[in-house]
Amino acid sequence: MQDQHIASAFDRDLEAIQAQIMKMGGLVEAAIRDSARSLDTRDEELAEAVRRADRTIDGLEEMINEEAARVIALRAPTARDLRLILSVIKISANLERIGDYAKNMAKRTGVLSQMAPVDDSTGALRRMAIEVERMLKDALDAYIQRDAEWALEVINRDREVDQMYNALFREFLTFMMEDPRNITACMHLHFIAKNVERMGDHVTSIAEQVVYLVTGEHPEDARPKADRTSLVAEGSK
Repeated sequence: MQDQHIASAFDRDLEAIQAQIMKMGGLVEAAIRDSARSLDTRDEELAEAVRRADRTIDGLEEMINEEAARVIALRAPTARDLRLILSVIKISANLERIGDYAKNMAKRTGVLSQMAPVDDSTGALRRMAIEVERMLKDALDAYIQRDAEWALEVINRDREVDQMYNALFREFLTFMMEDPRNITACMHLHFIAKNVERMGDHVTSIAEQVVYLVTGEHPEDARPKADRTSLVAEGSK
């Protein structure tokens, strides 16, 4: 009876942690969507809201880590349950980083709103971000459903995000060569594009954790990167 009680308490702990993961995931999806919209529409108020919301995302990651550590210490989970807890920790870390990239995008909205638009660059960036948001939703749904095949589909879709980034990178170079007045804006836009591309990489890492959780093995082949640009830059946290 005592073992059954311990198992029941452990299940409740896991359910609570996974509920926090889904809450965190929903906030990160909103951050991606709102940061891209604020950039495209030059909505500085929405951009500021994204920046404020990042503190909540960071707090959830800290809470998840603390709860996971407590469960490991008190419940002595089996190998399979330990794999679940470790996957949750890694997923929350990836979500936190995606949130940081969304915040970085929002930070540049104010600067870019004071500059002349560069063709439809912000619209293209928004479409790229929407694809990453969809990937994240599918990766989290695959996690809930414990669907490794769905997770593998998400991993394969990251190639499309890389290709969108490559196309934008070439466009920015063209705009800068055609008119030096575009250089500052294009540099900001490139940083944003790189941030979105890195979001896709972190979504891929979440999907890989789902595959590991379900199968006990990481995907056999390393995901081929389609990002072939020579200029690599990540926004600072």
